[in-house]
Amino acid sequence: MGIFDKMFSGLTKSRKNLEDLEELFRDFDPDSEDFYDELEELLVMSDMGAETTAQLLYDYKRMIYRQRIMKPRPAREALVYLLMQMLSDNDPEMKLTTKPSVILMVGVNGVGKTTTIGKLASRYKAEGKKVLLCAGDTFRAAAAEQLGVWAERSGSDIVRHEEGSDPASVVYDGICAAKARDADIIIIDTAGRLHNKANLMNELNKISRVVRRELPDADIETLMVLDATTGQNGLIQAKQFLETAGITGIVLTKLDGTAKGGIVFAISNELKLPVKYVGIGEGIDDLIPFDAKNFVEALFKE
Repeated sequence: MGIFDKMFSGLTKSRKNLEDLEELFRDFDPDSEDFYDELEELLVMSDMGAETTAQLLYDYKRMIYRQRIMKPRPAREALVYLLMQMLSDNDPEMKLTTKPSVILMVGVNGVGKTTTIGKLASRYKAEGKKVLLCAGDTFRAAAAEQLGVWAERSGSDIVRHEEGSDPASVVYDGICAAKARDADIIIIDTAGRLHNKANLMNELNKISRVVRRELPDADIETLMVLDATTGQNGLIQAKQFLETAGITGIVLTKLDGTAKGGIVFAISNELKLPVKYVGIGEGIDDLIPFDAKNFVEALFKE
């Protein structure tokens, strides 16, 4: 199954949420405020959010007016074009050219962070990379054990300490091990919750300082894992992490569940961050690189 087919299959539920949108276009009238009001409501309900919807509608009305679009098919194509443009502004490519390169994984508990790390490790191992996992979440019970299971499944090395250890020291040891074992990629797990937000962000900053001190020339991707089904709540989480964690991209999990798809556009527009991977299933190979064209076409495929 190709990437587009996987995307199309995984977005079945998201596409169902757009059925009302397809019906709306059948009655397209460029001069009808009712049409634009209904379009606005449907986009907000798709988890696109008020801010992104307002901007999209502004650009859409201008395009309809300037190109003198009068019929449903061109009107629908105009919306698809603008949605694709919104996603194309941010580069989804992973930048991992150094040896070792570092992927720092952040995100609140319960979003699928550990599973995502395992799937990433499996993907890079399949590409012939030597991967080392670093169990930097020493606060959550059994976090290191769960990561160990994924290390075994993916055939990756792992460095971990006992529960309650200093995360930065685990990361330091992981970097030393990666150098000694000639690893290509280090994937670092981090805590998703501490006693308060300030402690969590301080810990992430501490880990980042260790990485930059020990690997000053390394490519570093800081990926935040978001659960697509949380919609705008996920966007709020991302804004909090973005302030302190230096996020370079988003991994959107559970897009095959009750997610409505619109959150992808809100992330791109409001956070100015690329979605780098999307999870569209439970299998180890169901984490796929994000492609704006494939995503929009899969959403709107008739």
